[in-house]
Amino acid sequence: MQPPFRFGRFALREQTIEGDETMANYDVTVSGEQMQGLFGEGAGLSKLIEEVLNQVLEAQMTEHLSAESYERTEQRQGYRNGYRPRQLYTRVGTITLLVPQTRDGSFSAELFRRYQRSEQAFVLGLMEMVVQGVSTRKVTEITEQLCGVSFSKSTVSQLTIQLDARVRAFNERRLEGSYPFVYIDAMYTKAREVDRVVSKAALIASGVTEAGVREVLGVRMGDSENEATWEEMFRWLRDRGLKGVDYVVSDDHRGLVKALRRQFQGTVWQRCQVHLMRNVLSHTPRKYKADMAAWLKRVLHAEDEQEARRQLVRFCERFEKQAPKAVSCLEAGFDDAIAVMSLPGKYRVRLRTTNVQERLIEEIRRRERVIRIFPNEAAALRMIGALLAEQHETWQERRYLDMQDYLEHRDSVTHNSLTIVGSL
Repeated sequence: MQPPFRFGRFALREQTIEGDETMANYDVTVSGEQMQGLFGEGAGLSKLIEEVLNQVLEAQMTEHLSAESYERTEQRQGYRNGYRPRQLYTRVGTITLLVPQTRDGSFSAELFRRYQRSEQAFVLGLMEMVVQGVSTRKVTEITEQLCGVSFSKSTVSQLTIQLDARVRAFNERRLEGSYPFVYIDAMYTKAREVDRVVSKAALIASGVTEAGVREVLGVRMGDSENEATWEEMFRWLRDRGLKGVDYVVSDDHRGLVKALRRQFQGTVWQRCQVHLMRNVLSHTPRKYKADMAAWLKRVLHAEDEQEARRQLVRFCERFEKQAPKAVSCLEAGFDDAIAVMSLPGKYRVRLRTTNVQERLIEEIRRRERVIRIFPNEAAALRMIGALLAEQHETWQERRYLDMQDYLEHRDSVTHNSLTIVGSL
């Protein structure tokens, strides 16, 4: 028999009754046989994770009762009452956890509350493909490898109802407070609709609060990007409480700006500089692209608006003969792309592009590539919404921007505007 192996400390984020988050650490020990199994064939990894999580559950129960099993102590807060098996379906296989029970039913494991919604959504997407008979043999094999069991329609239905309720609660929540900065972008995915595969647009919004914390504001599915779709998106956000929006950052999506100006009058639109640069370069002959890319940075990354306009004139003079369409493209998008230059310098880098949205979408793409075609629109919304909910929670852990200088800048601009109006 192999000697036991001290696996190390397992850290788990827990939430207090007051809502504050703390990090709890648990010592975990596994057998030598389990460590050997990890590097062999079969279900070594899933068994190891199963052992680790079961030890964490035991440690949590000990903390909850303030006593070990059979320990006699005046600090004891209750008594154990056996175990209840519970299965989690993960991408390393089915994990069976033995959840400790108390006589009064007061123990609730934080581990399950933190079980990732996206993990469930990911597995559900694959399961639905199998149940509805639209998957290939390969997808069936993947599903069984991921989950270790076959799934019936009733199983899928039960899991779907539970997960959909949580995703819906997040995506439809009331938006409290003001969001001076909002990012908007769209991604396309494929879903089955009756007997055909169609392209679906997922419109995703995130924002920065006056405290400088990023939040995912929500996602809506649509058949395409157009003015009506964007207007529905902005109306939906406004009806849920979105207010105090000073800047919206996005690419030049068709119909977006008109819809924005109707639903959020007075909001400044910042056109993503990266997308504008790509558009300009797409109209540029290959032999001039490197030189033009350098010049575009001089224009768009200038110190202030005056310098940017001077560089624009020089840019046009240099390229008007070699790439006239590129010059016209930059001139048309220039004013909207330098809107951030009215802000204090430290906010410009974060607000001149939609990079924060691009990274968010790329993480969704990483999961979506496995499924490729969702069985229906609801399955797409489920997985995208679950991933966004997780990202939202991660963003709450730290501040994205120090907003103090911006708030002072905004108050100063407002005061000056009122002074001018009052003197008329």
